[in-house]
Amino acid sequence: MHGRALTLVSCLAMVAVSGAQASDWKRWRGPFRTGMAVGDAPLRWDETTNVVWKVAIPGRGHSTPLLVGDRLLLTTAVPTGRGSGPTGPGRAGGGAAAGLEHRFEVLSIDRASGDTVWQRTATVATPHEGYHHVYGSFASNSPVADGERLFAFFGSRGLYAYDLAGTLLWEKDFGVQMRMDMQFGEGTAVALHDDRLILHFDHLEGGFLAMLDPESGREIWRTARDERFNWAEPYVVEHGGERQIVVSGLSVRGYDFETGTLVWEAEGLGENTIPQPVQHEDLVFAMSGHTVKKIMAIRLGGTGDLTGTDAIAWSTSRGAPYTPSPLLHDGILYVLTDNGRLSAFDAETGDAHYLQQRLPRQYSFKASPVGANGKLYLASEDEDVVVVRMGETFEVLAINTLKGLSFIASPIIVDGDIYLRSRTHLFRIGSTEHSSWE
Repeated sequence: MHGRALTLVSCLAMVAVSGAQASDWKRWRGPFRTGMAVGDAPLRWDETTNVVWKVAIPGRGHSTPLLVGDRLLLTTAVPTGRGSGPTGPGRAGGGAAAGLEHRFEVLSIDRASGDTVWQRTATVATPHEGYHHVYGSFASNSPVADGERLFAFFGSRGLYAYDLAGTLLWEKDFGVQMRMDMQFGEGTAVALHDDRLILHFDHLEGGFLAMLDPESGREIWRTARDERFNWAEPYVVEHGGERQIVVSGLSVRGYDFETGTLVWEAEGLGENTIPQPVQHEDLVFAMSGHTVKKIMAIRLGGTGDLTGTDAIAWSTSRGAPYTPSPLLHDGILYVLTDNGRLSAFDAETGDAHYLQQRLPRQYSFKASPVGANGKLYLASEDEDVVVVRMGETFEVLAINTLKGLSFIASPIIVDGDIYLRSRTHLFRIGSTEHSSWE
């Protein structure tokens, strides 16, 4: 599986479209949709070592940046100072900034210098609901790009398509004001696969899955969903020459790519599903970590209700993450819990190479792991990015501290550099000694 993916990447690398390369990070989970990067990344850095540049980002946004060619692309939401709604944390941590007007912004940043090349206001709006005061923002939905266009998704505020020069190509209002339990906020990413955009609106009422034409924004189909407030990105699997869209919720469901028709479903996950599914050979992995802690390996090819059948190749409740998505590489599934316990499972059998290993100190994680050249990068809320050796044996290789900073957005790795978005700044980290850990 991985070898075939690398061959594909090598082929694509020979084709440059608007400066884009195969190593570009054009979607939230990277070029393989697994969290793995092409090439290497630095092992060590701090405030004074290997920081190429550091730039302040206006407003608040937890979306993961993209890198296409020589441009970093990201979204944020900037308060205008107008509005009179509640600004406190709200109940159970929700409701922050509800009733305050914001500018929903898209930025293009020069990769070499960190300078802002352009900044566009997609819309100005007063959100009807707030977000979790610690982990939420009005720009938590990660964008996606195809090498020529950027698609910035702001949930209830719509989807906006730009060319890489910052020209608005089209915008799409879905006519939805999402209702999230306790105003926890919106944050699912939009997916792009085979020249189709895929997104879902799972909330308290009238949820749906939809496919759009990226050229025009035309809606191709829409399928109703009866799930509640989930944040897992739709994930396209391929098996037996057919494509399906897998979406996690209380039930994991597979939909026909062309029509949106439900093909199969399997119950077993809990509420507030966040981690993105991922595929290995004929298995797709889905997981939840809130009301039900569960990792499920579902064998593709089935139809109808797969609950309790042999289509569930394996499952476990141990090590299941609540927020971070898994990383898959070389047949190993790496999962990280919010409280900083790392597990590595054999993807085919579910056997643990190691289980819930503690990191050197107590951490909190919301960002998803990324990997490069045998190194796993874990960006915490607590100043540190912990680097762990990939493979069957657990080993911490380095702890990198940027004092006073917190990372909610996932890192990205391109051409030997790692880009980190904190709550306030964007960093480019580089090194000429990438492989010194070996």
